[in-house]
Amino acid sequence: MEQDTINAGTENFNLPHDVVQLPSGGIFYKSKKKSVKVGYLTATDENMLMSGQGSNDNIIMALLRNKLYEHDIRPEELIDGDVEAILLFLRNTSFGPEYDVTLTDPQTKKPFSQTVILDELNIKKTESKPDENGLFTTVLPKSGMTVKLRPLTYADTIEISSIVDSYPVGRPAPVVTLRLMKHIVEINGDSDKTNITMTCSSLPIMDSKYIRKFIRDNQPSLELMRTVIAPSGEKVSFEISFGVEFFRPFF
Repeated sequence: MEQDTINAGTENFNLPHDVVQLPSGGIFYKSKKKSVKVGYLTATDENMLMSGQGSNDNIIMALLRNKLYEHDIRPEELIDGDVEAILLFLRNTSFGPEYDVTLTDPQTKKPFSQTVILDELNIKKTESKPDENGLFTTVLPKSGMTVKLRPLTYADTIEISSIVDSYPVGRPAPVVTLRLMKHIVEINGDSDKTNITMTCSSLPIMDSKYIRKFIRDNQPSLELMRTVIAPSGEKVSFEISFGVEFFRPFF
């Protein structure tokens, strides 16, 4: 563990912290930092988690802003995999690595409890690597267009959720289009935002699904799938989810 004086914003921190390795290796950020300083949860953070007030995104963002001790990387810029690594560190150093889940036995259809250890999660292996600017290049299977893609940041996810929530009940929100507009940075060498928006609206479903799968398979993240044995002897696979409930079971 390293301990020193950290300046964050206008406040001076002289608090214990540690260094968290980023699954992305920092390739998507201007600073290119492969690791970040993260503080430990305090009683003040515990008060916020226990209150139950605020949305999941708002509480997680508040945690990241309070605990990320870096000047040149903002929490809003982080991609999901790096956020997950920080949240895992905060949980394990405060409550331990035991993670209790309730699952359903596929044979008996009865619920059962299982404890898994989250002491360390491996970084998911990927086939494609981003360039020095953090962009992936691929060719779409239906239209044949060459596109440059980027993963969504935490700010992107929150922005899309906010737009979707603003839509009236009964009116479908353009979730897929909104995500595509964030993912796609360039099409056939053209980076004009207006042209990208128009293309996203008419993109064949095959290409749209391909982009979602490509990003899911290739953006750096933690391996979150776990497999356990149910009381009947059947295997049950589940994915670890990160959010306020990742911490609240302790309260």
